[in-house]
Amino acid sequence: MNYLKSLLIVLLTAMGTNQVFAHALWIETDVNGKLNAKHEVKIFYGEYVANERDSVQKWYSDVRDFTLWLTTPKNEKIKLETKAGANYYGANFTPTQEGVYLLTVVHEAKELGGTTKYEFSSVAPVAVGKNAIISGSAIANPLHAIATEAKVYKVNSAVKVNAYLNGAAAQGKTVTVFSPEGWSKDFTVSADGTIEFLPLWPGRYVLEASNYEVKSGQHNGKAYTAAWQGATSSFVVSK
Repeated sequence: MNYLKSLLIVLLTAMGTNQVFAHALWIETDVNGKLNAKHEVKIFYGEYVANERDSVQKWYSDVRDFTLWLTTPKNEKIKLETKAGANYYGANFTPTQEGVYLLTVVHEAKELGGTTKYEFSSVAPVAVGKNAIISGSAIANPLHAIATEAKVYKVNSAVKVNAYLNGAAAQGKTVTVFSPEGWSKDFTVSADGTIEFLPLWPGRYVLEASNYEVKSGQHNGKAYTAAWQGATSSFVVSK
């Protein structure tokens, strides 16, 4: 957890809210899909690094009312039906063409945290066939950080990540890497909109980009003085 998130938690707790806003929404799915075979997807909310996946009844505000979209290799956008499990929402789709599919969620929470507006988003790629290159600039989510290839990575092999904010390189923003071993580290996005690191353990890693701005406005009839965006993606590393 970085300094900014820690500070937000302290401030929000002081104002009487009991929600830990370092929580994130993330998508888990197999990065490799097969033509004409059902592909399963799960959406979680909680603290990945602490292995906490909240019961759907405890998700903050109306986050459970998110919409899951599938963008096909031909740029067709399809709304997927989701079904609640104990601590996740599940969905599925059947790929009918080769290429990279993108699963995306963007949801602004209905309630404010104190006087802060919160946006949760996530993206997950599914590669069908040999093409595994992900075009970060083609992802519609306002903020996102995603590995450059839809594949299973290897331990001690470099992972390059593209980070974008409002269609431009998210230079200077923070991307936190959460490992399957409870380790996390913050990276600062470079001028070309990337970070790069070596994964040390096998398993699923979650990336979270964050953006905090002091700004004012109205949200569902209430005034806010700041806005926070948290955007995730994940990938798997093998030995």
